[in-house]
Amino acid sequence: MGSTTFSGPVTSKAGFITGTDANILTEAATLDVTQESHSGRIINLGVASGTTVTLPAATGTNAMYRFLVTVSVTSNSDIIKVANATDVMVGTASVAGTTGVNFGTLPASDTLTMNGSTQGGLAGSYIEVTDVASGIFVVRANLLGSGSVITPFSAAVS
Repeated sequence: MGSTTFSGPVTSKAGFITGTDANILTEAATLDVTQESHSGRIINLGVASGTTVTLPAATGTNAMYRFLVTVSVTSNSDIIKVANATDVMVGTASVAGTTGVNFGTLPASDTLTMNGSTQGGLAGSYIEVTDVASGIFVVRANLLGSGSVITPFSAAVS
C-alpha cells in the first residue's frame, strides 16, 4: 500500500475511498500481521479450525488491527498473540455466553484465545488491538461464546 504526504489542508467533499480490498479474509491456519498490510483494515477470521495471528512488535505506532470472526471456531482456536516475550496486552474483553462477563488482562497477558465456546470465537466476535507504546498493545474485545465463560487472556508467548 502506498502512502502520500500532504503539506497543506486537504478537503474531500465526498469522502475518501480506500478501495475494494479494505477488508482482508484469512482462510489460513496462520497469519503474520504487518502494519503496512493490515493496519486500519478489518481482518476477517474465516477458518472453522482456527487461525493463529501473530502481531508485529509493539513500538508505539498507534497502528490499529481489527479482527472479526466470520466463521465460528469449531475445532482448535482463533488465537491473537504478540510477536515476542517482552510485548504485553492491556485491556478488556467482554465475553457473552450463558452469562456475560468482562475480563481484564493480567500483568503478563500476551495472548487472546477464542475457543469457539467459553472463550468466545463464535461468528460476530470482534477485537481491536492498538500498538500504543513500545512493548504495549491495548485490546478491546466483544466476544460471542457459549456456556459459562472464562477469560480469553493468557501469558503464552515465550
